[in-house]
Amino acid sequence: MSGGMAIPWFNVRKAAQIAAFFAREQGGEINVLKLTKLVYIADRLNMDRYDFPISGDNFVSMDHGPVNSITYSHINGMEGQCDQWSEFMTDRSGYRVGLVHNVSDDDLDELSQADLETLHEVWAHFGNMNQFQIRDWTHDNCPEWEDPDGSSYPIAFERVLGFLNKPNAREIADEIRSLRRVQEAFAAEVELCPEKALA
Repeated sequence: MSGGMAIPWFNVRKAAQIAAFFAREQGGEINVLKLTKLVYIADRLNMDRYDFPISGDNFVSMDHGPVNSITYSHINGMEGQCDQWSEFMTDRSGYRVGLVHNVSDDDLDELSQADLETLHEVWAHFGNMNQFQIRDWTHDNCPEWEDPDGSSYPIAFERVLGFLNKPNAREIADEIRSLRRVQEAFAAEVELCPEKALA
């Protein structure tokens, strides 16, 4: 997992809004395992359609299937208090997390229209499944997942894209990593000179 340190290229607020979308669709509160699977499936579908994940998170194989590593840490409270996360999502309670307040699509301002279309489609297909049915679906339909036998293995973007039959999987993966470097550089510049971010 990500170990509790801020990661400059990762948009925590966007990840929180993805989680909030699914919690809202579930009625305001959602099982942690179900949420974790839905977030991964949404990123995978977006990569199939547009070459890029919605969240930009790292992927790992865990016992219950593929997981978005940093988002998973936030869901489970492993990142400590984070205002960008807690603006939308409650702390984990048992096997569930929930919304801090009701949200509409318009409130999810980090998500593009294309992002929201992907999330709506994932919910339409998987929303009626329970967490174990979705887990089993990922085991059967996400061949990039490898059973880690109690551990966890990184899943490279190239591996996901390859199983999505992208002929230029390595080039797309390089573009994803390049975008991260741009985001990291921007975050560093804002930290050194915050007034530039307001210009």
